[in-house]
Amino acid sequence: MEVLMPVPQIYVERTLAIIKPDVIDKEEEIEDLVLRSGFHIIQKRKLQLSPEQCSNFYAEQFGKVFFPNLTAYMSSGPIVAMVLARDCAVSYWKELLGPSNSLRARITHPHSLRALYGTDELRNGLHGSLSISSAEKEIRFIFPEAILEPVATGQRARDYLNLYVKPTLLAGLTALCKEKPADPM
Repeated sequence: MEVLMPVPQIYVERTLAIIKPDVIDKEEEIEDLVLRSGFHIIQKRKLQLSPEQCSNFYAEQFGKVFFPNLTAYMSSGPIVAMVLARDCAVSYWKELLGPSNSLRARITHPHSLRALYGTDELRNGLHGSLSISSAEKEIRFIFPEAILEPVATGQRARDYLNLYVKPTLLAGLTALCKEKPADPM
C-alpha cells in the first residue's frame, strides 16, 4: 500500500512589532521572549518618530479621544520596530501581546507581554498589527526598503526551486565532490 505524503508548503507571514518608548530598556528581554515564541526577527531598527510621523502611522485612529495622547506618547522617545515572521504571525503576535489595555491584560491574560510590560491602556508597552494588510502597510511605513512579496506556494514554489535553487545546489555540490576536501566543513 502506497502512503501519500502531503506536499510540503511554506507558510510564512510577517507582522510588525514595536517596542514603545517607555519599555525600550526591556528590549533584550522582550526580543528573547519573541524568539522563544517561535518568531524570527527579519528586520529591526531603532528610531524616533516625529509627532507628524506618528499621526501618519496611526491615521486610522484619527478623531478618537486618545489620538493626541497616543501621538505624543509614541514620539516621546525612541522605539524599536521589528518585522517578525512565522506561520500565522499576525494572530500569534496578537495572542502573545494580549489585550490592548494592560490593566485588563493583567486580569485576563497575566502572561501576555502587555500584562508584563504595560502600565495602562495607552502605555501598553508594545504594538502589533491587527491584520495581514495592516501589517504590510505598517512594515512599508517603518521599513520603506522592505520587499513584501507573497511567499510562493504550490506549483510556483516548485518552479522557483527548480529554476533557481536546485541548479545552484547541484553546481556547488558537484564542485565540492570534485575537490574531495579532507574536511568539507
